[in-house]
Amino acid sequence: MIGPHHAVKTAVSSTGGAHFAFTDRWGGVSAAPYEELNLGGAVGDDPAAVGANRERAARSLGLDPVQVVWMNQVHGREVAVVDGPWGDTAEIPAVDAVVTARGGLPLAVLTADCTPVLLADPAAGVIAAVHAGRPGLVAGVVPAAVEAMTALGAEPSRIVARTGPAVCGRCYEVPAQMRAEVAQAVPASWSETGWGTPAVDVTAGVLAQLDALGVSDRHSSPHCTLESGDHFSYRRDRTTGRLAGYVWLD
Repeated sequence: MIGPHHAVKTAVSSTGGAHFAFTDRWGGVSAAPYEELNLGGAVGDDPAAVGANRERAARSLGLDPVQVVWMNQVHGREVAVVDGPWGDTAEIPAVDAVVTARGGLPLAVLTADCTPVLLADPAAGVIAAVHAGRPGLVAGVVPAAVEAMTALGAEPSRIVARTGPAVCGRCYEVPAQMRAEVAQAVPASWSETGWGTPAVDVTAGVLAQLDALGVSDRHSSPHCTLESGDHFSYRRDRTTGRLAGYVWLD
């Protein structure tokens, strides 16, 4: 019997039949350095542990783990429109956003410092899960996802956007040249660390892109993955697990 201190805890919010959830690192079965709720299958963890963790996380949200649509994330801007899970034999495509108009189909995104972006237009019945790291921000993966949603009948003014735990702009230190290049593409991403060196704020950049697209209902997680011991951070630990963001409609 699993004790209450081992329960999966997720930050869940809902609006108009759309549901958004972000995991932390607790409530799973993975051993160090992936402890405990590692949901990433390509980070070196025991596949059986990852499978058990994905089942736990899905069940805690009332979801069928077999139905969850994952991605093979590559820091690009490609979008896949899906109407069901990939299945055991299908090769998961290399994309950084998945979009669906199928009610009840949960979409998921993995992160460990990058910004997970969950989007939903409940009236149109269209949702998206997006992986927005620094390269994806510059490439325009978030606008690409909104464009794919719009093609399925979504209206940007109705889209609800939630971003999850990510490295904050005061912790994401980068070379000055890199900051300049990112800010040239997305000015709102320009940042400075708490110790006065060049930085990039990916979440601020994502929110600015959404604002420019007409998405006004935007909310961000208060958690910085690098600062929080309750979340996985690649920049902090290198070998570590992955968090997940889930979005689905009733």
